[in-house]
Amino acid sequence: MEPAHRIEVVRHRTHPALRGLVAGVVGMSELSAVPVCRRQPAGSLVPLVLSFGDRLEIEGVAYGSFLAGLSTGCATTRFERRQDCVQVYLTPIALSGLLGVPGREVAGQVLTVDDLLPSWGRTFSDKLASARSWSERFALVERSLLEFPRRRNPAPEWVVGMCREIATSGGTIRISSLVSASGWSHRYVARTFSEHIGLTPKQLAGVIRFERASMNFGRRPLAEIAAVHGYADQSHLTRDVIRYAGETPTQLTAAMRPTAQTALGIEPGDS
Repeated sequence: MEPAHRIEVVRHRTHPALRGLVAGVVGMSELSAVPVCRRQPAGSLVPLVLSFGDRLEIEGVAYGSFLAGLSTGCATTRFERRQDCVQVYLTPIALSGLLGVPGREVAGQVLTVDDLLPSWGRTFSDKLASARSWSERFALVERSLLEFPRRRNPAPEWVVGMCREIATSGGTIRISSLVSASGWSHRYVARTFSEHIGLTPKQLAGVIRFERASMNFGRRPLAEIAAVHGYADQSHLTRDVIRYAGETPTQLTAAMRPTAQTALGIEPGDS
């Protein structure tokens, strides 16, 4: 008898030439006897989902292949029976550095690959579907990314460095110190950073801190997690979780939803 729910996840190591731009690539196939609805919390990676199966509904709109920009809120997804896709998890600097798309133009939005990368479109999905193995699909995606036209507008080095500092600190670093170190005004930093990344430094730090803290839910007491990740107290942590995930820490833990981190096999504290 076919199981009521089955999910297959296959990880692919990032090509050396794409490191810093691509956090990881995952092949996913999910089959369910009943519709699957999920609330996806905010995250620090940008998913480029290359589908070769049924469409996925995001906030009630059906998508094939798509890119979801950074956001400080959650989103509801739904599919009827099956999902088959290759998920490319981009770092925030890859938006302008690899795809040539300003982060502010995709922040809080879902864009179809047809609109974003018209050279891929439906033909690319057909190629993924006709591939005989995950390794063939990974090779196709990787080759396409490596051959992408280098007509890009990469983020300034200080923006890249600021992203790195925020991630390394788990979102707890003082943004004012980063601004001072940059030599630019706070207004200029916020505007330029968000133009390339899609969020301001403070917003990105908030998402990363929530993300790192939530990866420890169910492993350690909430009060201890709050202290480790720089929250004033457990109530402060809970408010942030509701803000970014749309539910309490207990609800988020009980849901056991797949995230970018679980898909990539990232442990708490990893970047």
